[in-house]
Amino acid sequence: MTLSASISPFNKGRREQKRRETSQRIADIGLKLFVTKGYDKTTLDEIAAEVGISRRSFFNYFQSKEQILLAWQGSGFGKALISAIVEQSPNEKPITILKKCMVKLAERFETKEAIAVDRMLQASDTLKARKLANLFELEDRLFAALCVLWPAKSRHFELRVVSINAIGILRLSLDKWREDGKYRLTNLLEANFKALEKSLK
Repeated sequence: MTLSASISPFNKGRREQKRRETSQRIADIGLKLFVTKGYDKTTLDEIAAEVGISRRSFFNYFQSKEQILLAWQGSGFGKALISAIVEQSPNEKPITILKKCMVKLAERFETKEAIAVDRMLQASDTLKARKLANLFELEDRLFAALCVLWPAKSRHFELRVVSINAIGILRLSLDKWREDGKYRLTNLLEANFKALEKSLK
């Protein structure tokens, strides 16, 4: 019997659960240290020591401090957004679907941790560039999700334009939300989508 065959599905599940828990613990502690000490002044060794693992073990979960921040930035938002879009009815307008899904999900992901991460990402040119790259990637994923609802190639240009505009709105909303924390991200998204819809009439 091979080693892989001797490992039960139960043990595999337990091992994967433990890995997820450790990964989340690293992300939680990393963010806490970034907020209290500053991103640049926090070292990988400090994060590993606080978690109770070796520096070498740290690299089994994250390759850099940057990956911790980017993991927080995503926090499942993109994946959840795509899942929500493909479940919508093609009887609605593409822009209406993106607005509804983004606003609904923003309620779940609008946290103090999220705004702290977004501010840190803006403090470094390297991190800003990575954040922007992630948004461009999300734009492609939005377009692909909309194509599931409207597969006809004749609709592709329109869907691409809608996806680009939706990411633009998300960027503008995040910028305003991060400025002083006085505005809710959901309200900013709704207002910016409304402005876009008005301009398209």
